[in-house]
Amino acid sequence: MSVQFQTTHEIIATARKNVSQNVWNYITGAAETETTLRRNRHALDCLALRPRILRDVSEIDASTSFLGHKLRIPAMVAPVGSLQTITPEGGIAVAKAVAEFGIMNFISTVTEPSLEEIAASTDHPKFFQIYIRGDKQWVDDLIDRAVGAGYAGLCLTVDSAYYGRRERQLISGWLPPSIRSNPKRVHQTKLTWKWMSEMKARGGDLPFMLKGVQTAEDAAIAVEHGVDVIYVSNHGGRQMDHVSGTMAMLPEIVNAVDGAAEVIIDGGFMRGTDVLKAIALGARAVGLGRFHAWALAAGGQEGLVRALEILEAEIKNSMGLIGLTSIDQIDKSYIAAAPAVSDAHELGAFPFLPDIPRV
Repeated sequence: MSVQFQTTHEIIATARKNVSQNVWNYITGAAETETTLRRNRHALDCLALRPRILRDVSEIDASTSFLGHKLRIPAMVAPVGSLQTITPEGGIAVAKAVAEFGIMNFISTVTEPSLEEIAASTDHPKFFQIYIRGDKQWVDDLIDRAVGAGYAGLCLTVDSAYYGRRERQLISGWLPPSIRSNPKRVHQTKLTWKWMSEMKARGGDLPFMLKGVQTAEDAAIAVEHGVDVIYVSNHGGRQMDHVSGTMAMLPEIVNAVDGAAEVIIDGGFMRGTDVLKAIALGARAVGLGRFHAWALAAGGQEGLVRALEILEAEIKNSMGLIGLTSIDQIDKSYIAAAPAVSDAHELGAFPFLPDIPRV
């Protein structure tokens, strides 16, 4: 890139300049009042870190593992649809950036190019995220394609029976390509635990995760059904308004799972300190949604690699300052409740962006 970003602030400012208002609304907005979006940030801001002192932190390892795959940092790139509206390479730009950096990513059913083309673009492990846009045979064929393309796991999104009322998009009259091409969700509305189990079986030995788990009750049911990964998510506030922030949900879900499945989480994770808070409360890794979309808008593949490098620098710096040399050392003893000190909103983690309107 012609400019080497030093902070994520610069990446977001560049992203805003590079995309249309419609695409900006798609990346940044959420449902109805956007209360859920703000609660995601607020839940993170209401947690403080508790530093420990006089420890040798001259060598720091921020890596972890997820289902046997090494992650350079405890983060993965979350599934985002219609990536081709953000960068011409779409999902291939994400795959190449993630492979270069050394983590994992999810490929959405509703992004371009095809799941086979994205899978073939790199040889690093990727997860395929399922949206139901057809009948059982359609879903079976989709799973067979993902298995045949060599994906490392399957991820079923379960919070999308209906498309969220994203009012920024409604006001502008713009919809992403995935919605324009297939607006009805009649089959998604019929998703049940029984059908989920059939999908899991169709995937054979591939790890199976549910994305959109928001209660301890559903996490426990998922474990009973043999789900390998519980993905705590409220879709970044883009589906149901007025639910809790995901970090507020995390402790009860971790307790309900009780080690029987891996737990990952997304929802407003923008900073290294955000990542550490999630790991301390029992998540294995966090998903990066808007964060990676902004990075793609700022500089495509290179922009995403640079954003991940900045996030890694923040994680390592914070680890050293709270007395950690490896990720597995952090636990809830490093966390305390604290009042938030600023207004929570979609850009709340970046206070030096006064020229970007919030709406």
